[in-house]
Amino acid sequence: MADPVPFRPVAAGSQPPLDLPSYRSTAKRHPDAAPIRIPTTLTEATAPRFATPWYAPHADLSVVDGKTAMGERIIVAGRVTDENGRPVRRAMVEVWQANASGRYHHARDQHDAPLDPNFLGRGRVFTDDGGRYRFTTIRPGAYPWRNPGPGWRPQHIHFGLHGNGFAQRLITQMYFPGDPLLGFDAVFQGGGDPAARDRLVAVLDPDLMEPDWALGYRFDIVLRGRAATPFENA
Repeated sequence: MADPVPFRPVAAGSQPPLDLPSYRSTAKRHPDAAPIRIPTTLTEATAPRFATPWYAPHADLSVVDGKTAMGERIIVAGRVTDENGRPVRRAMVEVWQANASGRYHHARDQHDAPLDPNFLGRGRVFTDDGGRYRFTTIRPGAYPWRNPGPGWRPQHIHFGLHGNGFAQRLITQMYFPGDPLLGFDAVFQGGGDPAARDRLVAVLDPDLMEPDWALGYRFDIVLRGRAATPFENA
């Protein structure tokens, strides 16, 4: 019989609070009363069943209909693991982001930056047996938002991870090293203690770079435990 795997609870203070006064919109989103536990249905616990052949192991967001998007091409890759470093296999990893000028390809984004017809800013892949994922994209631009401070969000990419059921979805954001806006950003600064916030910043990785083509950033995601990645719906 194998030795039991130790339980490593999430460290106190490493996850963002639901009500963060510096992040103005959380005042309208956080619960005012204690949550009520609702029994999980079979559908929520066991569905959806994603068929991995639906999606390639590598997604390229930088090309639409054979036409290349504007901006700095980058490769983002990493591993999804549990608190003991074991790979999380066949997890669906979704990403969405603004384009190089800081605008989302979405009707509600009315920022006056230009849209890029060759960049939709969304994609999904499945982790392999080693928990690895990889995609090519364009480095997103910063954009203005209605929040106290400088009023600009740092460059970032949104991540959504799906497990085996509808109730198993986690959302987080990846940031870029050296971005001066990180020190002012309410979302990043509210993402837990300093060590937890550091886990939201990708690492420039020469092993992922492709010379004369793209820089590479590594962003590993830990789902539980003391080294867990901060998630927005913690």
